[in-house]
Formats: sequence, structure tokens, C-alpha cells
Amino acid sequence: MAWTNYHSHCHYCDGKYAPEKYVESALEQGLAAYGFSSHAPLPFETTWAMKPENLPAYVAEIRALQAKYQGQIQLYCGMEVDYIPGRIGPKSKAILEAKLDYTVGSVHFVEAFPEGKGWEIDGSHQVFLDGLHQIFKGDIQKAVSRYFELTRQMVAQECPDVIGHIDKIKIQDEGGKLFSQQSAWYQQQMKQTLQLIADTGAIIEVNTRGIYKKKTTETYPARWVLEEMHTLDIPVTINSDAHHPEEITLYFSNTAQLLQAIGFRQVHILYNGAWQAVEFDEKGVKV
Repeated sequence: MAWTNYHSHCHYCDGKYAPEKYVESALEQGLAAYGFSSHAPLPFETTWAMKPENLPAYVAEIRALQAKYQGQIQLYCGMEVDYIPGRIGPKSKAILEAKLDYTVGSVHFVEAFPEGKGWEIDGSHQVFLDGLHQIFKGDIQKAVSRYFELTRQMVAQECPDVIGHIDKIKIQDEGGKLFSQQSAWYQQQMKQTLQLIADTGAIIEVNTRGIYKKKTTETYPARWVLEEMHTLDIPVTINSDAHHPEEITLYFSNTAQLLQAIGFRQVHILYNGAWQAVEFDEKGVKV
């Protein structure tokens, strides 16, 4: 049994080290496969996305590492691609031309401030509140619903291989005071999104970063969402969204136990060049 991880960042975006540092750590931790998914370049300046001019070097470096470590670990070159309608998505020309092994599709931006700057829903809480009031006039239901609407639009129009941290917006809920996952409208938005994903066959990641960064007490997505996913037979993969080498498998055992308790018997991994369903337990996946 061994772990895999396909959501990770290196110094080409907001990760902290060169790609090889993560490979070395993955080998030390006994991973069978490891995928790089640096934040894809955006059509505007940010502090955390890859610069457009660095994309060729990123792909070339990961490909070189694949060759160097062949026979020791399977390495894959992917990107976490933002979905911003009309501007960027998993099927954008530059993304397709990069000939990646896979994509993680995520929504980090919901609309824009009046002056044009994108509203990040997973940045500081003050920025979240500013956007909520300036863009949505304080209507949290409308704002969160738009987040899920964009996720559905991404799935329908530019479906990635893996859906990234599908309910990450919950980190802004102020402990349930600003909005509640138990609200009928919230659950309706989530269930509608899951149904669409189920129809595509796309994989939803079970992302542990919220736990070890103390943003949440649970994975993205929450247990009740995972239960809905199990009912809909949506494939899952366990990822950590690692930015540091030591984060590669954090909370994987706990997450595997949670998935087993819900009823999952397989997870999906990218192995031998293809996504495939494999058995798993709290020690890893069967490869």
C-alpha cells in the first residue's frame, strides 16, 4: 500500500521550494505517484499564480524529473486552473497547448470589484466581506450561490479531470454565523452541483489542506457532501494541496478512514498514465 497525491504547489507559484524537493519528500514518504499542479497563469497579476513566461520552464522541469526518477516514482505534470468565464479555464488554449497530464479545476474568483479587480473568495476574510457588500450588496445567499453556479459552469463547459476543493467557500462562514451548510438553499446548490458532476464522470478531490491549515475541522468537501457523493457514485481522490514538502500526506489516514466509514471502497488515482479506481485503506492505495 502506498499513497498518491495530485494537488501540490512548488515555487513556480505559491509553493515554497523547487519541484525536486517535493519529489524527494514523496520518495521518503513512500508515495507511488505524485502530481504537480501549480496555479496556472492568470490574465492579471496575482501574488500566487505562475507567471505566463514561466509555463514552458515549469513543464520542462517536471518532464525532466519524470525521466530522472523513472522506476522510483511516477510523476505527473498538471496544473490547478482557475475558471473565470471568458478569461481562463481548464480548456483554455494555453492550457491545452501545454499538453499536461491532468488538470485540477478550481473557482477562486467570484465576479469582480467595481474597479475591476477579481474578488477572491478564499483570501482574507476582510476581502471576502468587502466583496460581499460591494458586489452582492451583503446578500450572502446570492454570493455563495454564484460560487456554485460558476463551478457548474466550469463542469459543463470546460470540465477538468479533478474538481478542486469544491466547498472551500465555507471557510468564510464565520462558524456558521454568516451562512450555514445546513441551510436549505446551500444544500440545494451543492446537490445541484454534485448531480451535474455525477453526469460527467469527473473526479472530486477530498482535500485535507483546510484541516492542517486550521481553516476548517473537516476536509473539502464536508462529510455530508461526501455522503451525497457516495450515493451518486462520484469518484474521489485524496489530495493534500501541499505547498510544503512535509504537507504531502497530512491527514490522509484519517481521511481514508472517513471515506471507508461512509462506504467508499475505491479511490481514483492517476497511475500508469490513466485514471483508475483502486482499493484503499488507512495505509494507502493498492497499486
